[in-house]
Amino acid sequence: MDNDVIPKTFRALIETADRKFARARDIPVYGRESNHYFPKVFKSYMRVWKYQQDHRSNLLQTGLQRWEIGEIASRIGQLYFSQYMRTSEARFLLKSYIFYEAILNRGYFEGKDRDRGLRFKELRFCARFLLVSLILSRWEMVRFLAERFKALVDDSTATFRETNFKEWKLVGQEIARFLKVDTAFINTKPLRYCAAFESYPASLPYVARFHAKKVLKFGDALLTSYNRNEVKYAELTLDTFRMLQCLEYEPSGSFYQKHQVGPCEDGALVDHSVTSGLIDINLVADMMDPTLPANPRKAILYRPSVTQLIAVVATISEELPPDSIMLMYLSASGKFGHSGDTPISSSGSSRKSSKLNIVSHTSHEQNYFTSNNHVNGNGNSSHHLDNCLWLGPSRNGGSNNLYPADIIPFTRRPLFLIIDSDNSHAFKAGWSFSFGLDCIELLNVKTTKIGSLSPSDRDYSWNLLDHKAPFDKKMKNGSKNNEKLKNKWSDVVLHGAERGEPAALLLSPLRPTMKNETDTDLTQNGSQFTLFLASPLHAFCQLVGLATSNNDEDVYNDADSIISSAFSEWEVILCTSTSLDLVWAQVLSDHFLRRLILRFIFCRSALALFGPRDDINDEHVPVCLPELPHSLSPSSEAVQSAIIRLADHFKKSCPCDVSLLLIPKGCIGAA
Repeated sequence: MDNDVIPKTFRALIETADRKFARARDIPVYGRESNHYFPKVFKSYMRVWKYQQDHRSNLLQTGLQRWEIGEIASRIGQLYFSQYMRTSEARFLLKSYIFYEAILNRGYFEGKDRDRGLRFKELRFCARFLLVSLILSRWEMVRFLAERFKALVDDSTATFRETNFKEWKLVGQEIARFLKVDTAFINTKPLRYCAAFESYPASLPYVARFHAKKVLKFGDALLTSYNRNEVKYAELTLDTFRMLQCLEYEPSGSFYQKHQVGPCEDGALVDHSVTSGLIDINLVADMMDPTLPANPRKAILYRPSVTQLIAVVATISEELPPDSIMLMYLSASGKFGHSGDTPISSSGSSRKSSKLNIVSHTSHEQNYFTSNNHVNGNGNSSHHLDNCLWLGPSRNGGSNNLYPADIIPFTRRPLFLIIDSDNSHAFKAGWSFSFGLDCIELLNVKTTKIGSLSPSDRDYSWNLLDHKAPFDKKMKNGSKNNEKLKNKWSDVVLHGAERGEPAALLLSPLRPTMKNETDTDLTQNGSQFTLFLASPLHAFCQLVGLATSNNDEDVYNDADSIISSAFSEWEVILCTSTSLDLVWAQVLSDHFLRRLILRFIFCRSALALFGPRDDINDEHVPVCLPELPHSLSPSSEAVQSAIIRLADHFKKSCPCDVSLLLIPKGCIGAA
């Protein structure tokens, strides 16, 4: 009788847990209200796990398969990972890693018999473990899993000839492409914030004493990017991966050491590589530093529609705690549609990999890409550049353009905005209240009230006047007033139009600057501006055409010391400046935002010094609004001398690699 009760109870527990898992998987990954359900799901699966541990021998006798144990452990690993994506708590990511590693070491999905269903389970497990290892920067494990995944796909193709494994091949290509780009600096310091590297003794007292009239806490972030054929794995693009990494703390506790075989109290050996079912979650305590603050919560959207993006921003803004600031990172082009875009070339791998259900969906997948070319009077197609960002083709055929006006409603709360785009300067344009009054005077339009802001189909993305008929009529004529209005338009900036809180804006250059033209391909290397914010030394080497693989570790350590010394000096300048705008002052106490500001200063100076000399319109230089103190401008001695000192270091250490690296004429220290 007991032999029947135990397996029936076990199956009932699994069915209950699976139903809860299905409901939890459909909950959005953003918002603070949805977390109450996950403890129930965890509890259900831990009950299943404990039950199979306590009755392992009986269950094995009644037909329990090893892959079934692996499936339970894999579900628990997925739950921990999804909870990490919702909360950004590193402990959930580490627990997910522990479960996945245990599955790998024990070979739960490895079967002697050639079972196609079991092979699909193993492929899915491997793909999910790859993503967890990638985010944790466990590069040795990532390389091992990538090779294992490729071997599995090759073996599957040869063994199951009647099955098409094209989708799995695309997943393998994605990870290979990702690793090709982002492993050049894997042996240097981590992208995550680490006090051992990012805390500068010379400036630490100034930062500790600094206190603005208002201090904001970095609470939440939204990260999204869309660029055709960009490097990605699953639903994580290269640029969002880099930003994700640099907005988290590096767990600095003792590194996890796995022991597959260990002694018991009686001296006997316990082999954890077999089906004991023991997975030590307490190992997370050895991997975490309890003194670290909590990571800011991050919502990562993969190819969202504009409406979905706005809905998520609204949710985060509504739930933002008092005296907190939200960071928005948007990476997209301002060009709608490129000639030659096809469903296969533009979205094939993205669409296929999403079918594998490697992670929970955070946005709808695009089933097709349309060529949205604009035709001029001669019938030739050209790329249209409007005052917006293009987030890709819309599923319902409508506009998928994000205008600066779409962000304005959310400036009722503090906002730190990073725009990485070839059209980023569009976010400098907008209507401020004072400018609206000037427009009324210029157009001689009499009105009793000012209408609400809304997106427009015209080149002007904001409508300020309720009475649009006389406004449009005036705009169409060629009067001098119209010319005055156009000139006035070009001087207006977004940060004057907030609805309560001045926003901090970091805007990328319109064009990248590279010594090697092949490096400018965003689809191959990711964004240069984002790389500067995530890994400034890596970005500088890319800027000057330095071959990273041909230099020893000491050269980079010395270069990193130069950058650290410069950042320490700039921190002191920021903390002691009397002209520092409150927008920057109120976030200067935050580790992550202060580091982004310092790296922006470094990026702006490097691109200003090594960019094209005929760059009259500053298309190769990033912009910040409001302006930072002049003492930290690219032409200031404190900033310029540090960049030249870094360039000089590489010229002396790697003369063969930096033959094209010349200190710009007219700079401090130039010969």
